[in-house]
Amino acid sequence: MSFKIYTKTGDKGTTSLIGGTKVLKSHTRIEAYGTVDELNSHIGLCKDVLTDEQSCKVLQHIQWQLFSIGAALACDPAKETKMHIPDIHESDISFMEQEIDRMNEAMPALKHFILPGGHSTISFLHIARCVCRRAERCCVRLEAEGETIGPLILIYLNRLSDYLFVLARYAGHLLKIEDIPWKPRG
Repeated sequence: MSFKIYTKTGDKGTTSLIGGTKVLKSHTRIEAYGTVDELNSHIGLCKDVLTDEQSCKVLQHIQWQLFSIGAALACDPAKETKMHIPDIHESDISFMEQEIDRMNEAMPALKHFILPGGHSTISFLHIARCVCRRAERCCVRLEAEGETIGPLILIYLNRLSDYLFVLARYAGHLLKIEDIPWKPRG
C-alpha cells in the first residue's frame, strides 16, 4: 500500500524542519534548502543532455552531495536528530578542483568574459551555475541571520559554481562550439 503524498500540514504556510521545529515556508532556511533542491533538479537536466560520460558521472556524484547539503540545511541546528545526514568533506571540494583542472587543460585559455549560449547544453549548465550562486547567497544570508550551517557548505557551493562554469565551456569545446565573447560598447 502506498502512502499519500499530501499531508495538508503545510496548508497554512508552515513546514517542519528535521527535528520537528515548525517554521514559515518563507524562512531563510527553507529558501536555502529549496534553492539547493532546485539546483539539484537543474543538474539532473544538465546530466540528461550532456554526452560526455565522465561529466555525467561527476554530476551524478554532485547530485548525491547536494541532497546531503539539502538535508543538512533542513535540520534544526538547535535539536539533535536521530537521522544520519552525510557530511561534505574537503575531498569532495578537491575532487571538483581536479575536474576543473582536467577540463581546463583540454581547452584554450579564457581571455575574455563570455555570454551563456551557443547550444542548449551550454545554456542549461549556465542556468545551473546561476542557481548555484543563488543557493550560495541564500546560505550566506542564513549565516548572516545567525543560523548555523555545515562548515564546508559555502565552500562547496562556491566551488560548484566554478565547476559548472568550466563544464559549460568544456561541453561547448566537445561540441566544437566556440565561446561567445562579451564585447562591451565603446
